[in-house]
Amino acid sequence: MQNRFYQIFDLERFPENQKIDDGEYRSAFEIERDRIVFSYPFRRLQSKTQVFQSGEYDFYRTRLTHSIEVAKIGRSICKYLRASSDLLSEDFYIDADLTEAVCLAHDLGHPPFGHIGERKLNELMAAHGGFEGNGQTLRILTELIYERPGRTKGIAPTRAFLDGVMKYKALHSEHLQTSGVPPENHFIYDNQSEWRQTIFGGDQPPAEMQSPASLNAFKSIECQIMDWADDTAYSLHDIVDGIHARYITVGSLNDWAEGRDLNEEQRQHIDKLCQVIRENRYEPYFGSRIGRFVHGCSLVRREGFLSDRTHRHAFDLKIDPSVKAESQLYKQIALHLIFKSTQLQQIEFKGGHILERLFQGLSEHCAEGKGEGLRILSPQVLELMDQESTTTGRYRRLCDYVAGLTDGLAVRTYKRLYDADFGSIAELV
Repeated sequence: MQNRFYQIFDLERFPENQKIDDGEYRSAFEIERDRIVFSYPFRRLQSKTQVFQSGEYDFYRTRLTHSIEVAKIGRSICKYLRASSDLLSEDFYIDADLTEAVCLAHDLGHPPFGHIGERKLNELMAAHGGFEGNGQTLRILTELIYERPGRTKGIAPTRAFLDGVMKYKALHSEHLQTSGVPPENHFIYDNQSEWRQTIFGGDQPPAEMQSPASLNAFKSIECQIMDWADDTAYSLHDIVDGIHARYITVGSLNDWAEGRDLNEEQRQHIDKLCQVIRENRYEPYFGSRIGRFVHGCSLVRREGFLSDRTHRHAFDLKIDPSVKAESQLYKQIALHLIFKSTQLQQIEFKGGHILERLFQGLSEHCAEGKGEGLRILSPQVLELMDQESTTTGRYRRLCDYVAGLTDGLAVRTYKRLYDADFGSIAELV
């Protein structure tokens, strides 16, 4: 039975000459999902930090396990909405394969060392268009993922998938023009404006949508589901990992709560959290909360830009206010008891230092001129940089390399360049 929710506009692929082979048994969205799962950037997520540094213990989540969990939650939301919403039907529903593909891809662009890596690279790239995880994800999917001589560079995405992945739609320069300072986050790169126009189908957003905040708020229904699935995963699972790592204890929770003006519902959540910690059943408890967060979803109709061209922009995801408030509470607990802890701040400092020294050393010898410095990057990366005609292009290629490093490879590369006792001349020869 054909799904009427998606039309030719949604299924169009880019570049347009990339067609599905005759006899292909998978849908266009299944193909996109599979291309993500079997890609090198997706596998690298297994060694990138989610909260605690990758490889420190085998219990903690990495970017890879987090992405898998987000994808599962996204599929569950699609299934729940199809069964519960009177706005959908058996032949008119949000595609779970498309949503899963968007969820699996949502963190592909994140650099090593978690959010400090993203902030540090944005700082280092300030003069060359900045760095943002979502913008980098888009760059990987459209330009880098299959970059080989003589073939298409990206995964030839459908408009629907491209729109779902593009969580932010404001350009770096648009933020800069609005505020006068480079943005800290939530932007795409200026040369990705063509992909934004592809999503818009050549239409121009109305005047009231021209601000960066309004552009970033404009999300397809699949992107909204991914966003809530991501919120669900990390607001619940960061707490589980934090308890297991002893950052969150009954004592630290009570101390944190005492200094805040919490309402009755928030205090009940904290009391319950203290109880399950004492009884050592916090993991199954938070596992059961996923169902509550899924069941807190519903659909409402939307009218406005593109709603007449695609059903993906004719609906908004509505979240039950009490569920959203619970998620916000867990985020605040994680922020103050985990991310702002001395231990995590020290790890962030070290990760930022490693990336800064790497970037500065590599840029001095490889980005500022063609063949004038030491060739301390691989021939493949240097070849890509030498193909760039501008300094900004060479810096973007350098940023691609650094952002693509796993935590472990970033540390090893740093040691190889700066630690006199790591490696030897004989090993290099």
